[in-house]
Amino acid sequence: MVLLKGFEIEMYTGTPQGEIVGLSDKIVADLDGFMREPDSRNVEYITQPSPNYENLLCALLRPRRELRNYLDRLGNYTLIPGSTLSLGGSDRFLRSDPANPYHDYIENTYGTKVVTASVHINVGISDPEVLMRACRVIRMEAPLFLALSASSPFLDGKATGYHSTRWGLFPQTPTHVPLFASHAAHIQWVEDQLAAGTMQNIRHLWASVRPNGDRRPYDLNRLELRICDLVTDPIALLAISALLEARLLQIIENPSIDPLTQSTFSPEELVTLTADNEAAAAVSSLDANLRHWQDGRSIVARDWIAQIYQDVWAIAKQQGFSCFLSPLQKILREGNEAQQWLQLHAVGFDSQRVITQAIVATQEREIELEDKLCSSLLA
Repeated sequence: MVLLKGFEIEMYTGTPQGEIVGLSDKIVADLDGFMREPDSRNVEYITQPSPNYENLLCALLRPRRELRNYLDRLGNYTLIPGSTLSLGGSDRFLRSDPANPYHDYIENTYGTKVVTASVHINVGISDPEVLMRACRVIRMEAPLFLALSASSPFLDGKATGYHSTRWGLFPQTPTHVPLFASHAAHIQWVEDQLAAGTMQNIRHLWASVRPNGDRRPYDLNRLELRICDLVTDPIALLAISALLEARLLQIIENPSIDPLTQSTFSPEELVTLTADNEAAAAVSSLDANLRHWQDGRSIVARDWIAQIYQDVWAIAKQQGFSCFLSPLQKILREGNEAQQWLQLHAVGFDSQRVITQAIVATQEREIELEDKLCSSLLA
């Protein structure tokens, strides 16, 4: 059994010098398949669900190539990696749709803390109770996926002290989200939040992980991992997704994997523990000292990820996608994007030079992958 997988990708547009420029109103008007965010400086595209990693690779690349061609026609514009307004602009909100009342609420409530770029990974699970259990486990382990994906060490031209400034500042909403013991408990909680106004609508649940579906909270069919920073390298993103899928397959197969029964902590204590782990991963990513949800033992994020990798490798191999999981070892060995950028920063590269190099490297990587792997599918 392999699972359906799909991505929601948010990316910034701007100049080759790293200045982020709001173009989403033009992009959405002229290109199919792109959606606006409340701020015009980033734009979103979504891949169709697929069980096949080769198809997903090309589904990640194809819209990006189309968008780059369009940006070339508009002017000297490009796509900018990273998950924050790395070189400036966090002092103002640039609305993409000034008439949208939900966007009014977002701007007035959160300001530019939400003007971030990220990737949401969706994985299909049709049984709502299995989905709820999967959400409980992955919520406990979401800090590990943040650690792998961190790509936002800069804001307004300065190193912030975070590897993921995005998640460090992001307003998780509502402020307290419990571990849902059942689908019914989730439905009741969402209805209560909507009635109380702590959620403006069913989409206004901004936690690290949430159950998703076509008629939330009633009809649910997928787990959505929302914690990851933008991962610009498709091979790295697919490796992170393969770890998630293999872990989910393990969870589906083994009903005993559940924080509500396997942990020495109460559900409330688990919510606090994972919030602390998320905060630690936002600061130090792969080097973060975390507490394991089973018994509270101290463990470095990199070591915890390596343990899960070893545990699920056989599952990935059996299901035929271990070759997409194996590049995870490179991330563990060489560091995530934020760590690589901070290494350059430490030897004297200013933030603009780091970002401009990353802009070039991102485009070169896309061309390399298209030529090697997707030329026939993208033709």
